[in-house]
Amino acid sequence: MELRVEQLTAGYAGHPVVDRVDLTVESGTVVAVVGPNGCGKSTLLRCLARLHEPESGRVFAGDADVWRLKQREAAHRIALLPQSPQAPEAVTVAGLVRYGRHPHQGLFRQWSREDERAVTRALEQTGTSALAGRRLDQLSGGQRQRCWLAMALAQETPVVLLDEPTSALDIGHAVEVLDLVREVAAGGRTIVMVVHDLAAAARYADTVVAMRSGRVVAAGPPREIIDAALVKELYGVDAEILAAPSDGSPVVVPTARAAEPVRS
Repeated sequence: MELRVEQLTAGYAGHPVVDRVDLTVESGTVVAVVGPNGCGKSTLLRCLARLHEPESGRVFAGDADVWRLKQREAAHRIALLPQSPQAPEAVTVAGLVRYGRHPHQGLFRQWSREDERAVTRALEQTGTSALAGRRLDQLSGGQRQRCWLAMALAQETPVVLLDEPTSALDIGHAVEVLDLVREVAAGGRTIVMVVHDLAAAARYADTVVAMRSGRVVAAGPPREIIDAALVKELYGVDAEILAAPSDGSPVVVPTARAAEPVRS
């Protein structure tokens, strides 16, 4: 399902954090949103997921404006895994993943075989089936993140939003999660994820969207937009851009803090 954002503006207490953002995400692709802390990345995702109402602009999932849908209807189209999700104390992995089916429940529709199949598929896809009976708080960080992703996948939405899915993970577990993200997209789902690692964004995303001060300053294939000038504009550092030996994707090597950080 295509995701389209038109002139989206949002903020807090009258202070704009996302400023007139336009964005189109094609079905079955991975988009990585990058930029310095506080530039509006997470707020953008919250607007897409109907958790933070924009001041103006529109968000379309397919042919539907998500802010004109009921919350449950929107939750059938878009799932969000936030940066620091919280789980009930002592919840098991299977219990956590079942929460992903909540938008499909209702007064006249209780737990069904289809719900159980969706949970089983999500556990299998994330390699967490063997952990189903274990408590979430007894797992490693990498295992927990795969379980949270399983919950989002169990929601069975065509669009999945991930806010820093590799935050606090070591490099091994981060690669594991990002490989899984690519597998999910290959299955036809549309992924928008916020990441801080430019090298990871370059390797795993079809499109990189660079934000600064609430605005999109560059968007396109990683090899076309990630260069020293963009890194300096975003983070105020000088850098060398190398090509990864395996696939030629850009690798950012910071060299020094820029004498005059770029300001918007």
